[in-house]
Amino acid sequence: MNKKKHSVAVIGLGSMGMGAARSCLRAGLSTYGVDLNQETLDILSDAGATAVSTDCLDFAEQLDSVLLLVVNAAQVRQVLITNGLIDRLQPGAAIMISATISAQDARDFAEHLRAKELLMLDAPVSGGAAKAQQGEMTVMASGSDSAFTRLQPVLEATAGKVFRIGSEIGLGSTVKIIHQLLAGVHIAAGAEAMAMAAKAGIPLAMMYDVVTNAAGNSWMFENRMQHVVEGDYSPQSMVDIFVKDLGLVTDTAQSLKFPLHLGATAYQMFTAASNAGYGSEDDSAVIKIFRDVPLPEK
Repeated sequence: MNKKKHSVAVIGLGSMGMGAARSCLRAGLSTYGVDLNQETLDILSDAGATAVSTDCLDFAEQLDSVLLLVVNAAQVRQVLITNGLIDRLQPGAAIMISATISAQDARDFAEHLRAKELLMLDAPVSGGAAKAQQGEMTVMASGSDSAFTRLQPVLEATAGKVFRIGSEIGLGSTVKIIHQLLAGVHIAAGAEAMAMAAKAGIPLAMMYDVVTNAAGNSWMFENRMQHVVEGDYSPQSMVDIFVKDLGLVTDTAQSLKFPLHLGATAYQMFTAASNAGYGSEDDSAVIKIFRDVPLPEK
């Protein structure tokens, strides 16, 4: 008798969610897709998804697991609680919450899921769209052994590296928030450096080549400042995402009574960019807060 394939619904088919869903398909999982964008659903359906829908309730009873790759805690709450997904999943199903949320929100969701006999991994991810497409995301997860075991097929399909932070829900989210402190500061610092170069009349393509071949480079500089050199701010990760994430960094630091010198400055830079109308542009558009600086245009 053939063993039943693990069935997983990927909710949120943005740049990372679509990559994760395709990785699940390549791994032979019975993959369902959920998103509000019908065009996105059609793409995943054509790629071989078992079923797609704007509402996970359409196939909730068939699922062994759910991978939530939405933007924030409000969207997680909408999917799981307001829309009633936790009432329709079979007991023992596992939910992998991979949005960047606060540790307290993660603990609150875990409490709701336990009441329905559902498992949860507090499992934020990183790596960007390219790593998601390759099934090589970095996952920083906390949760029970049972949750890790239940979600093992999904982790094997989507992750290049899984860091087991511990059993306590909230630890995974805290590690991701600290990571986002670094990511946001690196983008902000890169933008400041490139803006200074532009002000000094140095060609940004030249400045980019120097930095990416020298000690001042970082992954975020290399990835995001390429967008600046090309004058292309099509959103891969929006300015407003870092307003949200660095807000979580700030809240976490306050709860720890921890001084946040660089993170606070980066938060103000992204907030200024959002208030200037760049919130829906790529997060590299934070460079646009520097006035009277000539930047390349696509």
